[in-house]
Amino acid sequence: MPIPEDVTGDEIDKDVRQELQSLPKTLAEDVAKNLVMVARLIDEDPEGAYGYSKVALRLASRVAAVREAAGFAAYANQKYGEALAEFRAARRMTGSVELWPVMADCERGLGRPEKALDMAGAPEVHKLDKAGQVEMRLVAAGARRDMGQLEAAIVTLQSPELASSSVQSWTARLRYAYADALLAAGREREAREWFAKAVEADRDGSTDASDRLAELDGVEFVDALDESDDGDSVRADGDSEADDQQDREE
Repeated sequence: MPIPEDVTGDEIDKDVRQELQSLPKTLAEDVAKNLVMVARLIDEDPEGAYGYSKVALRLASRVAAVREAAGFAAYANQKYGEALAEFRAARRMTGSVELWPVMADCERGLGRPEKALDMAGAPEVHKLDKAGQVEMRLVAAGARRDMGQLEAAIVTLQSPELASSSVQSWTARLRYAYADALLAAGREREAREWFAKAVEADRDGSTDASDRLAELDGVEFVDALDESDDGDSVRADGDSEADDQQDREE
C-alpha cells in the first residue's frame, strides 16, 4: 500500500521504535511507516488502517507492537475474533495486562458477555492502572446491558471514580455511560443530570453528550440552509415571490 511522502516512520512512539531495533534497518523503517499509517487512519478510515496493519503484520509478525496495532485495526473494523487473537499474541510477547479490557470487549463483540464478566473479575484487573480499571468497569457494565441487566449495569458504574469531581481522560466517557444506562432504565431526570456532567468533562468532544442533553431538553436543531419553511422564499435580489405577485396585480 502506498505511503505518503510526509511519513518518515520517526513519528512512532519511542518504545515502539525501540522494539523495532531488533529488525534490519530498512525493514524497521518500512514497518514503522505502516504503523504510522495505522495510527493516522484508524479513527477516520478504519478499513485503510486495517490494510496497513496487514502489511506491517506480514513484515514483522514477531514484534508485539505490530500485533497490538493489528489488533486495534481489526477491532476498529469489528473483526472481534481476529482482534482478540492479535491482542492475545501481543500479551504473550510482553506479559502486560494493559490489553485486558479491550480483550474483554472483544468477547462482548463475539456475543460472549458472560466471558467478559469473568474477565472483569479476574486477578489481572488488579494489575491495571486507574484508567485500565475504569475501562474494565465500562466493559463490565456493557456486558450487563448485553444480558438485559440494566440495574446491574448502573450499579457496576457506581464507583469513587464516577463520584469524583476531578476530571480525568476517562471521566466524560464514564459519566456518559452512566447517564445512558440510567436513561435505558427509564430514569430520565437522573440521566439528564449525568449527561450534563459528562458535557462538563468532555473537553475534547469524545462523546455526543451535548446532543443527548439537548434531545432530553427538547431542543431541535434546524439546518440554516433548509428552505422548506412556510414563508416566502427570497431570491438573490432581495425580492420575495409575494412582492412579484403584488407588482403584477398593480
